[in-house]
Amino acid sequence: MRKTMLLCILLCTAFFVFPQAVTPRLASVGIAPFEASGDGVTPNDAEEASRLIAAELSSWGTMTILEGDDAKNGEYLIQGQISWKDNQITLTVSTSDAKSGKILTNSTIQASSLKTVPLESFCEKITENVPFPNYLLGRWQSVINMVDGPVTCIMDFRSDRTIRVLRYDTWEHDGTDSLKYQAIGSGTYSYAGYKRRTVTVNNRSIQADATIGINLSLEDALPKYNFISRGGLRVLFDDTKSNFELVTAGFPCGDNYSGPSVYPSASVFYTKFAKIQ
Repeated sequence: MRKTMLLCILLCTAFFVFPQAVTPRLASVGIAPFEASGDGVTPNDAEEASRLIAAELSSWGTMTILEGDDAKNGEYLIQGQISWKDNQITLTVSTSDAKSGKILTNSTIQASSLKTVPLESFCEKITENVPFPNYLLGRWQSVINMVDGPVTCIMDFRSDRTIRVLRYDTWEHDGTDSLKYQAIGSGTYSYAGYKRRTVTVNNRSIQADATIGINLSLEDALPKYNFISRGGLRVLFDDTKSNFELVTAGFPCGDNYSGPSVYPSASVFYTKFAKIQ
């Protein structure tokens, strides 16, 4: 009996001590049957237009798509109309908050046929106000191997947009001397996810999946890192969402006062993170 009770206690302790992996939540989007308006288009054209929109959005894997009778159950509702004018089809689509009925976006595009509509870019406009899943949720680690040993950052990004800083090494190198402080702390973050896009920063084209910002308050860090605030950082995730890179800047953590010949550079930033929980 004692062994059984001990095993139960250990299992319960493990459950509460080690948080379970967080699965990002997908917003649900209902796509109502599109309408055909005027001469030159048919109900079949309208049905094909809504099917194409649904197929494109489904392929992204970033939202739950509801069609037919289930469309009314979505958190967001997409409604569309197709018409024919001047030898071109016109596709007019609105996206609304299903609960309040508030229109979030109105988008219109013209093309010679449905087959020539640039679906990806048009769907990006349609869903620009639909929240993408927060792939930043969970515990992430970054390690930079310095000549005098690694510096490590471990942060837990939570669904309430707060951060638990489990470890944030700050580092300083000057001549033959170096300092490393292992800080802890807390903070907040912002996250805006979107369909992967190419942006230009400092005349350089980069790809990104989201824009984030952080505000950290650290204890036991080198003095200049007690408070860290960074915004507008672009994030690129790998296909499995288990690694990400800050592609425009990083989280500052160290200074090299001995010149550029010492690895890695005059200023050190955490930029590459792997998910550990």
